[in-house]
Amino acid sequence: MRRISPQPLRRSRRLALQIATAAALLPLATTALAQAPWPDRPVRIIVPFSAGGTTDVVARALAKDLGDAWGQSVVVENRAGAGGNIGADAVAKSTPDGYTLLMTSGSIFTVNPHLYAKLPFDPLKDFIPVINVASGPQLLVVHPSVAAKNVKELIALARKPDSKLNFGSAGIGSQVHMAAESFVDAAKIEATHIPYKGENPAFTDLAGGSIQFMVGNIAAAAPFVSNGRVRALGVTSKTRSQLLPDVPTIAESGLPGFENTGWFGFMVPAGTPKAIVDKIHRDTVKALSNTEMKARLFVNGMVPVGNTPAEFTAAIAEESRLWARVVKNRGLKAN
Repeated sequence: MRRISPQPLRRSRRLALQIATAAALLPLATTALAQAPWPDRPVRIIVPFSAGGTTDVVARALAKDLGDAWGQSVVVENRAGAGGNIGADAVAKSTPDGYTLLMTSGSIFTVNPHLYAKLPFDPLKDFIPVINVASGPQLLVVHPSVAAKNVKELIALARKPDSKLNFGSAGIGSQVHMAAESFVDAAKIEATHIPYKGENPAFTDLAGGSIQFMVGNIAAAAPFVSNGRVRALGVTSKTRSQLLPDVPTIAESGLPGFENTGWFGFMVPAGTPKAIVDKIHRDTVKALSNTEMKARLFVNGMVPVGNTPAEFTAAIAEESRLWARVVKNRGLKAN
């Protein structure tokens, strides 16, 4: 009888043991990979308006604090155009891995669905609302050549038969555009809208006299007000702004009951893992609680919000219904 050497048997047993061990460790390795720390590379915040506007200011204020918290660069990228739709579409079509965030103003999600016959993205299905970062009122301002020293006088001027007032905005459907449309609608006056690719360019033209008024964010308006290039007539909030205590509200200076507030928040593409959404939310809330961050928002006429994704989603739905009415009343269309 032929004898079988024990050496091949030992090798066979050793190989089987190695295969079994590798198979046992595979789930652990997969789990470790799935739980790799986020972020492990730079994060982008897409701002769908030009640099210098309030959306941009808020994004850049948070980018530093979040970058410090995450140990990664957080880069702000401006993609202006189409009332914010170009930047929003870029985020909607990005990989849902948390490395591309949208710093949005409210109008993209509460106005544009009513304003545009067709959008390149679905506001309800293509995004996850993460957090409303900050909110604040707008400021009604006029060029110094406009013969109106208060809201009541501006309304009277606009109602004259020969009135030809133009107002600027950060683009069709932007918060700045809709704040002015809301004012025009409530005041029952007529004025021509001149859209720009951002709030700052619009204020520059207002200061130069190319347009007559705007209802813009306080952050963007403040430099022009302080150097006397535009004149402030009223804030859109219920109460006066602590930043501009001498400027009356629009409600108290000629249009009772008027109120409008803008907001800015983070969105991520649909499909982003919940753990990443939760981390972005958690770390943003922490950044907003920072005394320095609160001060930065305050000097720009805003206050931190920091609500939950569920609260943010509900607020968007409620505001969307309000803007649907204004869009219908004003007969507004974008395409």
